Amino acid sequence: MKPLTITDQNFEQEVINSDIPVLIDFWAVWCGPCKIIAPVVEQLAEEYDGKLKVGKLDVDNNQETSIKFGVRSIPTLLIFKGGQVKETIIGAVPKHQIVQKLSALI
Repeated sequence: MKPLTITDQNFEQEVINSDIPVLIDFWAVWCGPCKIIAPVVEQLAEEYDGKLKVGKLDVDNNQETSIKFGVRSIPTLLIFKGGQVKETIIGAVPKHQIVQKLSALI
């Protein structure tokens, strides 16, 4: 299972209206730390398939959503549940830190 491509257009349908928790990776092509965390995000998409929706949102092409959620530095991971932001993780953090926050919500 690969992460979904999330855009300004599909954000509400895929994230806000999701029946299961959603992890969104706010990233950009030019961002070095984003490249470091990308394999971790892909692993989480596979490991939590069916329990968690995982998506990636390119901040350069989807500025409306990035601004709405106050994303000022990338990578930023937002974890949504019930249409609300429940956790924010900023920077290329170790996988266990992300899993710890996910465990509390799944």
